[in-house]
Amino acid sequence: MILGVLKETKAHENRVALTPTAVKTLCGKGYNCLVQNGAGEASSFSDTDYADAGAKMVSNADGVVKEAAVILKINPPDNTEIGLLSNGKTWISILQHRINGELISQIAAKGSTAISMDAIPRISRAQSMDVLSSQGNLAGYKAVILGANEMPKIFPMLMTAAGTVKPARVLIFGVGVAGLQAIATAKRLGAIVEATDVRMETKEQAESLGAKFITVEGEGVSTAGGYATEVSADYLQKQKEAVNKSLRLADLVITTAQVQGKKAPVLISEEQVALMKMGSVIVDMAVEQGGNCALSEPGKNIIKNGVKIVGPINLPSTLANNASELYARNLITFLTHISTSECFSYNMEDEIIRETLIIRDGNILINS
Repeated sequence: MILGVLKETKAHENRVALTPTAVKTLCGKGYNCLVQNGAGEASSFSDTDYADAGAKMVSNADGVVKEAAVILKINPPDNTEIGLLSNGKTWISILQHRINGELISQIAAKGSTAISMDAIPRISRAQSMDVLSSQGNLAGYKAVILGANEMPKIFPMLMTAAGTVKPARVLIFGVGVAGLQAIATAKRLGAIVEATDVRMETKEQAESLGAKFITVEGEGVSTAGGYATEVSADYLQKQKEAVNKSLRLADLVITTAQVQGKKAPVLISEEQVALMKMGSVIVDMAVEQGGNCALSEPGKNIIKNGVKIVGPINLPSTLANNASELYARNLITFLTHISTSECFSYNMEDEIIRETLIIRDGNILINS
């Protein structure tokens, strides 16, 4: 089976689907690998690195897609790449099929097969394939570092001859993979950390990392695939009331809450921003899905009443070397689960395959 790795074309994207180490591993398993020239440069992997690992270098995307049976990427195909697809081709990347219905229809019209890496189910045996978790882990770390850079004060308590500097206070909305890493990173830097989540089962996880969990009174919130389902307006109002005291004291607020396939919930209103002290910072990790803060904008730093609201785009891409390594490992595990070096094996009784196989030979199996 010939695997083809394309250079990412999306703005702000520095990652690559396979690293040279991953190419070497797959070649050792009998797969053949093609890599578009320059695909790994933004992740600090040279064409020579790939060639030394056993890959055949190809000058352009057209050449990769024509020769490869399986095309690997991080982001969904752009219009040019869709135009290159045909019967017998398999596309594997993050597709976000629940919100990209038109894209799915376009791929299906080409008679191709499409597999969505962001649809990996959150079950124990799929953990090593879960790209959202591996990338979210890095994003949670980087959000804290980004916040620290924007704050006008340090994280840890500092005792000096001139007096004692109090530790920073950090409030984290959402205790998923990204939120847990943000908690751990902020604690390592010496901050006092509080966290809140609509899922009460996350309380123990947050507290195990040293955060104080802000409990919201009311009905429990169910989860689907590891994500919180949409919650009622009444519950969100109770959450706002519970966290307002912490918002007033916070030096840094990080929001991570997302609902899979839907717009991110607004957790911090403009009125709540007005409660925060001058010099405090909000890092909205959900800004590309609509934002958890009502005032955040993708790719911009907004200052409102002395509060800086940061809307970072594609945080994993800012750690492209590590992010690519983790994505590639997820991909290797997934590929060896769903295929041999000769062919794919679509056992539709397997939850992993059933959830990720979006299109098969032009037939849409999972509706957006």
